[in-house]
Amino acid sequence: MTYEQIQPLLPPRVSVHVDEVRCQVEASAFAPLVEKLSKEAGLPVSLVYATDDRVQENTFGVHAVLSLDEESRWLVISTSVEESNAQYPSLTASVMAAHWYERYLQDMFGITPEGHPDPRRLVHHENIPEGTHPLRKDFAWDTKLDHAQIPYPMHHVEGEGIYEIPVGPIHAGIIEPGHFRFNVAGERIITLEGKLFFTHKGVEKLLEGKTPEEALPFIERLSGDMAASHALAFCQAVEKISGTKVPERAQALRVAFCELERLTMHIHDLANIAGMGTGYTLMAANGFRVKERLVRLSQSLLGNRFWRGAIVPGGVTRNWTMDECAHVKAVATEAVKEIQDLVAMAMQSDGLRERLETSGVLTHEAAVAYGAVGLPARASGVMRDVRLVHPYAIYAELPWKFVCATQGDVYARYRCRVDELAVSLDVLLAALDLYPETDVTTPIDLKDGVGIGAVESWRGEVLTVVHLKDGKIERCMPRDPSFCNWALFGELGPGNIVPDFPLCNKSLNLSYSGTDM
Repeated sequence: MTYEQIQPLLPPRVSVHVDEVRCQVEASAFAPLVEKLSKEAGLPVSLVYATDDRVQENTFGVHAVLSLDEESRWLVISTSVEESNAQYPSLTASVMAAHWYERYLQDMFGITPEGHPDPRRLVHHENIPEGTHPLRKDFAWDTKLDHAQIPYPMHHVEGEGIYEIPVGPIHAGIIEPGHFRFNVAGERIITLEGKLFFTHKGVEKLLEGKTPEEALPFIERLSGDMAASHALAFCQAVEKISGTKVPERAQALRVAFCELERLTMHIHDLANIAGMGTGYTLMAANGFRVKERLVRLSQSLLGNRFWRGAIVPGGVTRNWTMDECAHVKAVATEAVKEIQDLVAMAMQSDGLRERLETSGVLTHEAAVAYGAVGLPARASGVMRDVRLVHPYAIYAELPWKFVCATQGDVYARYRCRVDELAVSLDVLLAALDLYPETDVTTPIDLKDGVGIGAVESWRGEVLTVVHLKDGKIERCMPRDPSFCNWALFGELGPGNIVPDFPLCNKSLNLSYSGTDM
């Protein structure tokens, strides 16, 4: 729907800045309004976050960010709650996509969403003392906390022949901590619940008081395999506040960095799902070998293996020479061609196809309800991609195509990755030829304000909100797509057998680090 169509639902006073429409409502009207916009107008709830405004207003702010896809706009609905009565009617009872956000702001700010159907602590389970709220302004980043040892109430299923299988949080591989609890009958999964946030880094608190330049290294390291995407979303938010026009060549190179990151990780996932997830080790060995060429390409161009250090506020650090562009094109083209040949060979295996097809089905209805983003959502028929609904950089000038499926199983997610490889390569090759020999950076005149930056990373929608005051970060909320998609395991798991859980897991490839900021 358009802004004109939803305007009768909004209060009379709204403010507009670039592509963001903002309005303030009373706490009692907050949930009903967001519900109407989500359910009746069909606007996705992309983020719910909080701010500590006690110094200025003696209140906390709660902000819901919805997307007006049809007009490429963001709609921000805000409310305030008093410190002495920090609560408001929960959104989650009617808008499922808000469920983790509200638990998060309850832990980090002490704001209670009254009526939340699952009020358990999300981040602060077990070892964090109750009443600890690290994102309040009066909480020091270097506070030493005692270990609370508070038992976390996992869900249980009772009945004859029902067993529980605990997995993690420490795993045999190199992945980060995460606990998964299976209730099973034989090998068939009845329920599956995850518990994360074992290694909370406190990045949001560490960003407070930093300049954008000082903050950027923290942003790039939120999730190591998404450095370029997170950096771009952050920089776009800062540039929006200041009204900075980024040079066209820099926009083209930004696209190139993000598409190289997408190619790198899609190749990794194709090898990991078909190879490590099923035991078809030929795919793993050769796929990881092909991926290695791209991470070495990053090392040769940027001095690191993770496409980090190139995107900065105002543009990129430097232009690429014609020889460097030719080298990038050759390496990427060869890598895509080889992985496509490997996939074509692998898909001739009936045993491999049998493992992928019909496993880990995410229904369209569940994807919409949970606010799923990225490739897992598109493989279940959710027609959203930030490059389409909120176009940025120079995607509108490039041969970009929307990739989706409807089956929602592991195989659909696998095939979408294969299809996106070809699209991503075409975009990369075209971007490298645009606006050569022109400026790649421009100065930024930092201003006070709020900005939203959105990027479609290889994992899904990155959404970063930045509040600037006196040239410093007052509040920064970088939302990784994994935060939206981790809860999907409760939908993917049931009905599958336990040995297929790693396959379901790899088909989403979610970040522990990006979620546990």
